[in-house]
Amino acid sequence: MADFWHSCGYRLLHRGEDGRLYVTDDYLRLYYARPELAPPPKARAAERALHAALLDEPRRAVSEAEIAAVDDADARENYRVMLRFRAQLLAAESLEGFYASLFKRDVAVPPDFVHHTVQVILRGILDGAKDGLQARAAELFFRPQQITVQEGAVMAADQATVQMHAETGGFGDIGRLLREGRTATRTVDLDVLDEASAAHYFERDEQYDTVLQLNAGRPGCTALCRVLELWIAHFHGLRTTVSSVREIPDEDWVWHVGLDTEATALLNEVYGGGEVDEARMKRIVGLFRVEFADTTALRPELAGAPVFLGMAMTPEGSLRMKPQNLLTNLPLAPRA
Repeated sequence: MADFWHSCGYRLLHRGEDGRLYVTDDYLRLYYARPELAPPPKARAAERALHAALLDEPRRAVSEAEIAAVDDADARENYRVMLRFRAQLLAAESLEGFYASLFKRDVAVPPDFVHHTVQVILRGILDGAKDGLQARAAELFFRPQQITVQEGAVMAADQATVQMHAETGGFGDIGRLLREGRTATRTVDLDVLDEASAAHYFERDEQYDTVLQLNAGRPGCTALCRVLELWIAHFHGLRTTVSSVREIPDEDWVWHVGLDTEATALLNEVYGGGEVDEARMKRIVGLFRVEFADTTALRPELAGAPVFLGMAMTPEGSLRMKPQNLLTNLPLAPRA
């Protein structure tokens, strides 16, 4: 069985019989070990004592006096942020419940913590997966992508990896120094993951250095469709069939969900009869049709109708998915 995303902490969580993920002390310790909280070499006794106490008893109450005793102002604020996050996390029945609650009220949670939560939930959803293409497609849910279009092929690469290669030629700090000294570095080409090479994804765990082709009907796009189905099933308990399409037929277009900010705005304008120029339309990188197995799952006036999803890149080629839109914007019928 392939394992992947080792550092996300999935193995530290408890998986209930309902398939949901539940927080453990070791999972909290993973957060306390983050650089923002781990005491630096020059940290004073109060900061070291607080950190050690939390490692020993991750759910312990922390007084404002303990935080105030920490000498570094940034460290004090980091502890306050972490403790607010911990309170929300422990108040939820599950990690999924915590994630869903973030979009029902105005709460302040660091974006990195939200993206990490998405990753861990996806790791649980994909547990036992053998298809590296699905694991790579799932990265779109929590890591920004850089989109390029090459002779009609829509290619998604990890944005942080692309930026690192652009700055260092793939050689980290050494590459950065070479570039600053105007010494040439070799060009690093990222491999396109396909059906033949999908298994290699697991050999390159957390390197985030493969490219996914998103064109309709291509294996990478098909893998994304499967992950979208799994995400909807996990949170809503509904079986769907998601397929990629090249356009949305007017006669079927009664509801859509943008999977990112750009797509939401663009689809809203087109649906409302607005004029969208060709250059902007070309920023659409994915359209999907969602069919619900249970036609009564949708609101009565939409029963049996498909729901369309869209993804679009920014003018700079960036794609940042908002998977929470599939929790909040589907036209589902109220449940008893």
